[in-house]
This record gives sequence, structure tokens and C-alpha cells, in this order.
Amino acid sequence: MANIKEKNRKEERRRIRNKAKIFGTATKPRLSVFRSNKYTYAQLIDDGTGKTIASASTIEFSKNKAKKADTAKSLGASLAEKAKSLNIKEAVFNKGPYLYHGRVKAVADGAREGGLKI
Repeated sequence: MANIKEKNRKEERRRIRNKAKIFGTATKPRLSVFRSNKYTYAQLIDDGTGKTIASASTIEFSKNKAKKADTAKSLGASLAEKAKSLNIKEAVFNKGPYLYHGRVKAVADGAREGGLKI
């Protein structure tokens, strides 16, 4: 039980440390990624007002049996399309407590391929 608490405490510290360096605005929002065991979620956040501008998740793509990294890449492209419709061209990438690897990297790559400058 102590190991799980320690893991959660360390993850929370990494999340706070990472977010302290990143601030999103209305013209250049923060692209935040959350990764659960089953799905991946991404949202564009304006930290000035504290509101989510656009969001997407791999739940939308769960019907196909592709790899999680592949669906995460299409998640990034989907979020880039939503950003493009809101006239947002740039974003600041917030990986949270996760390594820039696997699904997190795939979201960023998909967003870049969708036309979002990170």
C-alpha cells in the first residue's frame, strides 16, 4: 500500500513541476495529455481563463482494433483539426508526469501532422 502512495506522490510532483514551466494562452493554448490504461485524452487549455478550449479522446476511435499508439496519433490529428477550426495554429505541449515516449509522443506527432505547431 505504501508503494502505491509513494508512486502517486512522485507522479503528482512530476505533474506540478512540469506544469509550473508551461502556461497556455488563448492564442497559444496548452495541449495537455492524460494517459489511462485503456484510453488517452488530450485537451487544449487556456490557463489565463482556466477553460478548456477543445478536447478529444481515443474513446472516439475505440471501435477499431489498432494499437494504442496509432489511435493516439489519430487523436492528435483530430485535436489539431478542432484547433484549426478555432483558428489556433500553435500550442504548448504539456506531457504531464509521463515520459515523452509511446502514446504521449504519438499525440504530439499526430498534432504536428494535423497542422498544429508545437
